[in-house]
Amino acid sequence: MNYAEESLKKHYEWGGKIEVTARVEVKSKEDLSLAYTPGVATPCLEIQKDENKSYLLTRRWNTVAVITDGTAVLGLGDIGPVAGMPVMEGKALLFKTFGDVDAIPLCIKTKDVDELVRTIYLISGSFGGINLEDISAPRCFEVERRLKEICDIPVFHDDQHGTAIVLGAALINALKVVGKELSTARIVINGAGSAGIAIAKFLIGMGVENLVVCDKIGTLLDGKAGMTEPQAELAGITNKDKLDGTLAEAMVGADVFIGVSAPNIVSKEMIESMADRAIVFPMANPVPEIAPELALDAGAAVVGTGRSDFNNQINNVLAFPGIFRGALDARASEINEEMKRAAAFAIASLVSDSELCEEYIIPKAFDERVGRTVAKAVYDAAVKTGVARI
Repeated sequence: MNYAEESLKKHYEWGGKIEVTARVEVKSKEDLSLAYTPGVATPCLEIQKDENKSYLLTRRWNTVAVITDGTAVLGLGDIGPVAGMPVMEGKALLFKTFGDVDAIPLCIKTKDVDELVRTIYLISGSFGGINLEDISAPRCFEVERRLKEICDIPVFHDDQHGTAIVLGAALINALKVVGKELSTARIVINGAGSAGIAIAKFLIGMGVENLVVCDKIGTLLDGKAGMTEPQAELAGITNKDKLDGTLAEAMVGADVFIGVSAPNIVSKEMIESMADRAIVFPMANPVPEIAPELALDAGAAVVGTGRSDFNNQINNVLAFPGIFRGALDARASEINEEMKRAAAFAIASLVSDSELCEEYIIPKAFDERVGRTVAKAVYDAAVKTGVARI
């Protein structure tokens, strides 16, 4: 199938992938009076006295805003917020399908961080959570940080944290397959944008101690010129051996390669230079850093990509619907690191020891257990860490 042509045809046919449907019938004067005026004044006044009752008297408890400024849309780059709407509708569709979460796509016409933060904050009272999507780095870091400081609902940038969580789950199981440990494995990440930086920080939080991050300037090294502020911060807590060189040099002897960068930049020779039983996750989409069959031919033991047509798809849909389901159910004030780690281990747990092998380290996207398992783990972590409000 030519997915590009068929998808365009279907989008013309669909005229949008989501819609608003009524939960209450209005077929009589009494129905109208209860759902709208004059009866609706009473719940309004209840919420005026206690805004927390908005979670009980409206659909806010189950509603998430999916927000973009259109600056980093799904590998297409800065195509603008309106052009990003098909992706945001798609995200809303996945929220509903995999987490039974109502999601509203909002495409905001500004690249100004102050305007973006202020706009999202001003509308946040309508939602139980905010999912930031396809906002370019390094602006995305500041937008999320500032919103988390001023909003009393979860703010989650899926390009960062969803990717990191699912990658973390895949790595947990891949290391079991090859008989290595998080604390001693030598890991190389290529790509120091939003996903790469989030993955690095997430893995450090999980116990990784030997981590090198590379970008266009080569290895990130404390004090090196040409880094953004988030990259410089990351350089201060990684690359303990102070390696100053290329990606190829960094990969020599590495146990794990993680790519969130560009197509076809890793060669067979680079894979051959890695440690025995290496793990290779080239996740650039739609064309990975190295083709899976080439990585396997070069000696990689476990390979996973972002694509559905290869084994071990590292897909964010395994994470964000269940994470928000659990956070909304707990009426959490935030999605913290403990909740993210709980999600990663929950995803990994769905591959049993008897099933675990080189070709199957992570559950499939359509595994019906995923959403509820992740939601339960996130809910429990929210309660345990004191951010639940229910």
